[in-house]
Amino acid sequence: MTRGLPSRRLVLAAAGSALAMPALLRQEARAQAGAPVKVGVLSDLSGQLSDYSGPTCVTAAEMAAEDMGGTVLGRPIQILAADHQNKADVGANLARGWFDREGVGAIADLPNSSVALAVQHLASERGKITLLSGPASGALMNEACSKTGFLWALDTYSNTVGPSRILMEQGKKTWFLIVADYAYGHQMRADLTKSVEKAGGKVLGVAQHPTGSPDFSSFLLQAQASGAQVIGLLNAGSDTINCVKQASEFGISSQQKFYLPGAVISDVHALGLEQAKGLLLMNGFYWDRNDESRVWSKRFFDKTKRMPGQIQASVYSSVLHYLRAMKEAKSEDGRVVAEAMRGMRVNDVFTKDGVIRPDGRLVHDFYIVEVKSPAESKYPWDYYKPVGEIAGAEAMQPLSETRCPYLKKT
Repeated sequence: MTRGLPSRRLVLAAAGSALAMPALLRQEARAQAGAPVKVGVLSDLSGQLSDYSGPTCVTAAEMAAEDMGGTVLGRPIQILAADHQNKADVGANLARGWFDREGVGAIADLPNSSVALAVQHLASERGKITLLSGPASGALMNEACSKTGFLWALDTYSNTVGPSRILMEQGKKTWFLIVADYAYGHQMRADLTKSVEKAGGKVLGVAQHPTGSPDFSSFLLQAQASGAQVIGLLNAGSDTINCVKQASEFGISSQQKFYLPGAVISDVHALGLEQAKGLLLMNGFYWDRNDESRVWSKRFFDKTKRMPGQIQASVYSSVLHYLRAMKEAKSEDGRVVAEAMRGMRVNDVFTKDGVIRPDGRLVHDFYIVEVKSPAESKYPWDYYKPVGEIAGAEAMQPLSETRCPYLKKT
């Protein structure tokens, strides 16, 4: 090396520091000016997942801001909302603008795994927080994990391993899977197949459908013809609703048991108990579980005219925990706040004494429920009866099996 010239490593380090300086200066300027602390809710506000999460998740985030008193670090909290239209490029562009121009520190919800994967990558590069409630792809905590990414509600592992074990114990050993053709469906299929086969069962067949399909007849007839004891509907939103409606028309739901790992309470409400009765669902939250959940849900109902599901409660919980961690850390720096989030227990209406693992996964209990018949339901939104409970530690993919690059042992 020529004496007097800086090394390449030093030049690169200086360049990196120079690139980081504008962002740091903007952050300091916003804080000094008392600018709002901004949290974005990036969701499907008008499409097939808009009832699964959508506008009501914006309300849930606003409730979290209210419960912080509307301020954190002496600054007002502002909740932004945008529609990603279930397109990864649209979601990524919206997130980029929020991060780079609007000063958004965290993005919540993110239903649609393809969108979530794109946004989490951007957030990781910028040291920003992702609070994942809507997506379920296991890749978010594995190959695409982030030190500033957190998965709050369901995932493909939690919603397949426990339920399949319980059904297998009941003697239901043969399955047919109807799978949505995107990241969530593919990962759910892989995890469920592995779980069923490990327990000694068999997947007799798989039918894959495009999202937003208006006609599920061919897929349902394949499932019916297979003679499988359980039909797994590995889709979400309007796809799930339309699939169950058509199954009811064919009379399939009375002959074979349906398991819907991605279904939520608004799906049951849209179907009505006559069509939905007997369906098996996995839930991390039920509004009628205890006095605290009923009080919070009544407040939510007054704002939205519907009861919350696990996605809405999860958005509330994740945003509230993020804001509490900012207060605890006395910082809005994403990497600092992420460490504070991991170091704090999660205590709210969604879960008690919840632990966040090193991979960003919130550990909480799950409940397997069966949809009541009209005769069993005693009041509005009285939809579920418990079938089984799975402790959070048993529901989550073991850390020993992680594929997360920063945790995986070499």
